[in-house]
Amino acid sequence: MEAGLIHAYLLDGRGGGGDLSWGEVLSWQPQQGLLWLHFDYSEAAVQHWLREESGLEPLVVEALLTEETRPRTTAIGDGLLLALRGVNLNPESSPEDMVSIRLWVEENRIVSTRRRRLLSVSDLRERLQAGRGPDSAAALVVALTDLLVWRMSDTVEALEDKADELEGRVLSASSAAMRSELAQLRKQTITLRRYLSPEREALARMLVEKVTWFDDQSRIQLREVSDRLLRHIEDIDAVRERAAVTQEELLSRNSEQLNNRMYVLSVVAAIFLPLGFLTGLLGVNVGGIPGAEYPSAFLIFSGLLVLAVILQIVVFRWKKWL
Repeated sequence: MEAGLIHAYLLDGRGGGGDLSWGEVLSWQPQQGLLWLHFDYSEAAVQHWLREESGLEPLVVEALLTEETRPRTTAIGDGLLLALRGVNLNPESSPEDMVSIRLWVEENRIVSTRRRRLLSVSDLRERLQAGRGPDSAAALVVALTDLLVWRMSDTVEALEDKADELEGRVLSASSAAMRSELAQLRKQTITLRRYLSPEREALARMLVEKVTWFDDQSRIQLREVSDRLLRHIEDIDAVRERAAVTQEELLSRNSEQLNNRMYVLSVVAAIFLPLGFLTGLLGVNVGGIPGAEYPSAFLIFSGLLVLAVILQIVVFRWKKWL
């Protein structure tokens, strides 16, 4: 079965190993070493092999083939069923659109499945090819989780840099553009937080599961990975809170600008209201309008209007409305 097989790797127990053909996989025996099979579960041939020929329990097979999954750790017998996620660093993809990997881990065999490419798996494969990789199933699990968390660092730092940039631009940038960027930043942090929290729970669960092949040294290393993941989660929470504060500051600034404009309009309306009343009163087409026959009446009336404006401004300043 070549379709759907991404790689079949036999670890030599010294940090290296070599690729196996599918025929060699079928003849593999546990005493030969740790076998790592990595599949694309969307291929029909992979689904058939897992269900009919892999010898795995139906529960494990369905977990390896499920389309949507939450990060988790489940012990079944002396094996671990894992579902983990990493940031999507594939070209033209959003980091928060996380890529999942499912693993069934036994002492002498690891079966992992994915649909989209995960760079952390490629990193681990390169380490093995260079002879600097894990030497056991427990070490491979720890190395993979470490790479998944390490790959998140650049994404978290990019979010922090974006938050810094938006905080610096809040007093000068366009409100519409800022609102859009802040909303996008908050969406990214919320999505990442949604997946990273259960991932940390999965790592914590892995630490307490009693499987014979998971040694104490691996637990110590995994605890360090879990702590680093917790720091990423705290950084993401900080970015989300900073984005919320920046958004509130932007709304406050917009509200202040609107209030200032309304204040100016109110002052103008207050000044011209009595003037409009007087001009409207003298503009009615009925007899008896004062000054209708007097040539200088318009200039006198205009002077009275100017005097009224000056008097209003004096009163506004005395009341501290200006």
